Amino acid sequence: MKISAYEKVKIARAKDRPTSIAYIKELFDGFLTFAGDRRYGDDKAIISGIASFEGIPCTVIGLEKGTDTKDKILRNFGSAHPEGYRKALRLMKQAEKFKRPVICFIDTSGAFCGIGAEERGQGQAIAENLMEMMTLKTPVLSILIGEGGSGGALALAVADQVWMMENSVYSVISPEGCASILWKDSGKNAEAAECLKITDEDLLGMDVIEKIIPFGKSLEKSEVANKETEDASQKSTEKKENANLKSDDQNDDGDEITSLSTKSMFAGQELSDSFAPLRSEIRKFLDVQIKKQPSELVRERYMRFRKIGN
Repeated sequence: MKISAYEKVKIARAKDRPTSIAYIKELFDGFLTFAGDRRYGDDKAIISGIASFEGIPCTVIGLEKGTDTKDKILRNFGSAHPEGYRKALRLMKQAEKFKRPVICFIDTSGAFCGIGAEERGQGQAIAENLMEMMTLKTPVLSILIGEGGSGGALALAVADQVWMMENSVYSVISPEGCASILWKDSGKNAEAAECLKITDEDLLGMDVIEKIIPFGKSLEKSEVANKETEDASQKSTEKKENANLKSDDQNDDGDEITSLSTKSMFAGQELSDSFAPLRSEIRKFLDVQIKKQPSELVRERYMRFRKIGN
């Protein structure tokens, strides 16, 4: 069943989609949080620390959107400040020193663009991450688990390999932002999403990512039910619009489908089963990469980015 680009955007933003914390809890043992950038403060939008993956010590970094309203506000909805990116870089350099592989989970609409963030050097913090990650002498794996928005996502995605969980998106701008800039019409979100080529299949075809990781069978089955629910909801919405009725169940952005999609696709799933394919792929990645010399890692990472677009 074909899912459009903008439908994938909605699924990537689903409220009940697993966040970085869920991935860390299910995939790693003994996670120990490290906080602060040693310059300004700590940023709750980025969680970072050390943990064990099947006996292998790793540095784990994740952009965290939060779960309920209180947590989302604490995490700034996954939009990191410069201190968050500097914290991530501090942990990466520490990982290089102690020869630990780095695993990053990415889920953000973009870096925070407030006045304070800009005054503290948001652009410079992202640029430093890009530069330092390119020459990091330890294995680096980045996994997009939901949204991958602009430089805020790229700041954790200069890696040996970049993977996407199924129905994730990765782009330089949101479809809404693109539609507003190009056509001065936010109603062309779906058209913008198609033009941007932001889906997992699009990016795999262009060699921007290496793999698309499926969820376990429980979520695969739910996805079919989710699509059927979307179709039924769309028909119902059209009938209401024709009758000039207003629904009290709509979200603030007027999108009923996303709410229904969220509940049917992710709520109540066994995450350990859903993450089994990802666990297997991480194991294979580490088995190969940790045996390589630092110079080989850096050379291959450089060549990975050089070939994109050629």
